Amino acid sequence: MSEPGSSPAEPPPAPPPAQPRNPLHGLTLESIVTALVEHYGWAGLDERIPLRCFAYEPSVKSSLKFLRRTPWAREKVEGLYLFMLREQKRDERRRPAEGSR
Repeated sequence: MSEPGSSPAEPPPAPPPAQPRNPLHGLTLESIVTALVEHYGWAGLDERIPLRCFAYEPSVKSSLKFLRRTPWAREKVEGLYLFMLREQKRDERRRPAEGSR
């Protein structure tokens, strides 16, 4: 029989798997909101996702505070960010094709 306390050492937990197909992996909410504001502006964000934090005295700080406490709103913002990325990729593909005509 084995002595107490002499159990074999457990291997360290495996690191979390990489997420190469997840475009949100490694991005902060702040960087997402900042990119959306640069692309659409506050008025454009409010048109697409009508939230008070985008309409009245908007700021990145107040938006982050609200989005961190409101999961459904954060999901909408993340969804809009993914849509924006798809739109940008689509535009990049069209530009070279238009230039060769």
